[in-house]
Amino acid sequence: MENETVFQFNLTMYVNIGYYRYPAFVVCFLLFAIIVSANLVIILVISLERTLHEPMYVFIAFLSINSLFGSTGFFPRFLMDLLSDTHLISRPACFTQIYIIYTYGLYEMSILAIMAYDRYVAVCDPLHYHNKMTSRTVCKLAAFAWICPTFSVGLCLYLAIKLPLCGNNIEKIYCAMWNIAKLSCVTTVVNNIVGLVVATTEVILPLIYVLYTYFRIILVCRKSSSAFRSKVFQTCLPHTISFVTYSVSVICDVALSRINLEKLSPLYSIIVSLEFVMIPPLLNPLVYGLKLPEIRKNILKIFGTRRVFRLTS
Repeated sequence: MENETVFQFNLTMYVNIGYYRYPAFVVCFLLFAIIVSANLVIILVISLERTLHEPMYVFIAFLSINSLFGSTGFFPRFLMDLLSDTHLISRPACFTQIYIIYTYGLYEMSILAIMAYDRYVAVCDPLHYHNKMTSRTVCKLAAFAWICPTFSVGLCLYLAIKLPLCGNNIEKIYCAMWNIAKLSCVTTVVNNIVGLVVATTEVILPLIYVLYTYFRIILVCRKSSSAFRSKVFQTCLPHTISFVTYSVSVICDVALSRINLEKLSPLYSIIVSLEFVMIPPLLNPLVYGLKLPEIRKNILKIFGTRRVFRLTS
């Protein structure tokens, strides 16, 4: 099959669940609604409250914006496929979905990396925090977090689009770069090299940097008072949860792309595949909204539930 004849791809990981598709659709739609609502609340609260116009909270808002971006790039098509008997996706729609999901993934890692830098400066060099984390610095870090992944994914996607394909079956519930490359009629050495470089610069290096910052934070906390450690723990715990959850999701998704899916149960494969695009967007607003007192307090204030909170606490 030549490249010109592949006008649509078949997502083969979907299994026939009969009438259970309707309850599954309702559950996933409600999950999508919760993700959108929770992230919009975080963005709204941080935007409206001047006390939250600080680098840490601005970066949290970036995480929520990215969650909305990734979720809207995945859920509408996924919900349609749940109710459909066929799971064909057009070539343009497939590559558009790839671009959105992959940029979402790299944006997430970039934002988590600059959040780690913010916490590192706040804990390890608090006297110079306001001099280092100025509005100009925040803008530069934000530009870096958004622009670099955009060009990296664009380059990889361009190389994938140019590949002549000898098939159209994608063993996944959404379009993915590696699954497209496996359909190639020619060698994908160039794609693999570029993909390795992008993975190193956009995933592995930020991962190492985050681990380094937390190593330095731990060293500082060991020499500090229990009150200081408690404060650091309170502000760093949500970021740690987000980082660990996202890292595990990425590892599971990459592993799923590299193994023989015939050895796994279809249900397990689907759950692992969904983790990457569902868990971080759902978990991030809940973690930051519940764990950070300033955000929690302002959510209650804006939505007029402070009195209820006092009665029940």
